[in-house]
Amino acid sequence: MFREPDLIDVWFDSGAMTYAQMHYPFENNKEFENNFPADLIAEGVDQTRGWFFTMHAIAVMLFDSVSYKTCVSNGLVLDKDGNKMSKRLGNAADPFKIINEYGPDALRWYMMTNAQPWDNLKFDPAGIGEVQRKFFGTLYNTYAFFTLYANIDGFDYSEDDIPYEKRPELDRWILSELNTLIKNVDDYYDDYEPSKAGRAIQNFVDGYLSNWYVRLSRRRFWKGDYSDDKISAYQTLYKCLEVIAQLSSPIAPFFTDNLFIDLNKVTKKHNVKSIHLTDFPKAIDEQIDKKLEERMQLSQKISSMVLSLRKKTKNRVRQPLNKIMIPVLDENFKKQVQAVEDLILSEVNVKEIEYISDASGILVKKIKPNFKTLGPKYGKLMKQISQAINLFNQEDISLIETNNKYELSLENQKIEISIDDVEIMTEDIAGWVVTNLDNLTVALDITITKELEEEGIAREIVNRIQNLRKDNGFEVTDKIVLQIEKNNTIFDAINNNISYICSETLTDRFEFLDKLETNDSMNIELNNNIKITINIKKIS
Repeated sequence: MFREPDLIDVWFDSGAMTYAQMHYPFENNKEFENNFPADLIAEGVDQTRGWFFTMHAIAVMLFDSVSYKTCVSNGLVLDKDGNKMSKRLGNAADPFKIINEYGPDALRWYMMTNAQPWDNLKFDPAGIGEVQRKFFGTLYNTYAFFTLYANIDGFDYSEDDIPYEKRPELDRWILSELNTLIKNVDDYYDDYEPSKAGRAIQNFVDGYLSNWYVRLSRRRFWKGDYSDDKISAYQTLYKCLEVIAQLSSPIAPFFTDNLFIDLNKVTKKHNVKSIHLTDFPKAIDEQIDKKLEERMQLSQKISSMVLSLRKKTKNRVRQPLNKIMIPVLDENFKKQVQAVEDLILSEVNVKEIEYISDASGILVKKIKPNFKTLGPKYGKLMKQISQAINLFNQEDISLIETNNKYELSLENQKIEISIDDVEIMTEDIAGWVVTNLDNLTVALDITITKELEEEGIAREIVNRIQNLRKDNGFEVTDKIVLQIEKNNTIFDAINNNISYICSETLTDRFEFLDKLETNDSMNIELNNNIKITINIKKIS
């Protein structure tokens, strides 16, 4: 090596990197021309007037061209309070310690999704731990669930793909959402928006795949014969895991490669050694069904509202309830909800949904003006508009909810108020609790009959038995003998729901005994302060 004496400026020399790295124009001319201008350059915000500018200046002088098509000017990494990191303040994070503790992928995912690359990042190691749990933990648990049952059934993707149109609606929905995700993530990466890409993937894994699809499909995996329905569930979940790994691989290269290799070594669908040698997924437009996505989102929304009402009234989800009432907004809304009615009822553990066209006699609503939006719009007329809104009857409230607007005549002029100009509240009615979200209203019947109470006790017993099976290391396919000591408090609850209890716990033989005296018997307590003695034995 030798020192070049003709140095103009260090940043000018760095700016000549585009050409110098290829020894242009002395050689590699074709290769240089095919790759100029560059697609992307990224550097710290402090290089805006140094490297970024110099590269353009040289390119303009030599080629009358820009030097690069896209520029990302990275923000600074600050401490969690927003202060610049420094050794003097003792607030600097050691990257090697962070990587050793959390792993490189969790760190990369946190930094990519917590803030846009060009924004300053308030760095907090606790946030990396949250990424580990919420994204990587959820994705790993979904994979573990899949492998548990796939290994039991010997699924290796050797069967032909079940045609999309013949798959159950739940499978078609998650595939529709998956293909929508592929399009969105591809667009985000193309636009150099990795933060949006990561957040979209994270939302899909948590909100759609794990907390909805897998939970609602559990029974399909662990119950029944190896039917087309079960094969469809395996193929659908496999596809989701494979595609999520591919979409995530630019941000989390190591975890996703491991996940892909573990999947592919069984199915051998790809003749490659690494996920990074596969083609980026392409969306299948024919599998995107916006109507299906809309009604599934409706089911999630309604389920969330009902579960919030259960929490508010301290009604456990294991306790069945009788009815939900939903005012119908329009015919399309009713059809969409009816199409996913069974999913909603299963998710919230309620027996039926009643659709009502006129909520005024059952759901009493109140309305009041929203002064924050009305004030800037109408100023002097505020008092008269406020008085008019306070006089609205149930029919008027229903009109503004349906049309998102309402027309008033005041002082010989037409005043149009929007749904945002008012606040609408629903009062609870006897035996019911009510909640609103946007223009959707849901009422829940919280009256618990003797029959419902017994079914709730049966579900509690099932839960305790399942926990005992797990604690005793039973396989998910192991059948058991179940013995329960007679107890007048729960006799009817068990007797009237015995088929359900046996089916859910894989009980092959059930015995009601006057007294359980074996060393293996256990006392368990249900949520209603009821204590029972039971014994479970694995059938060899």
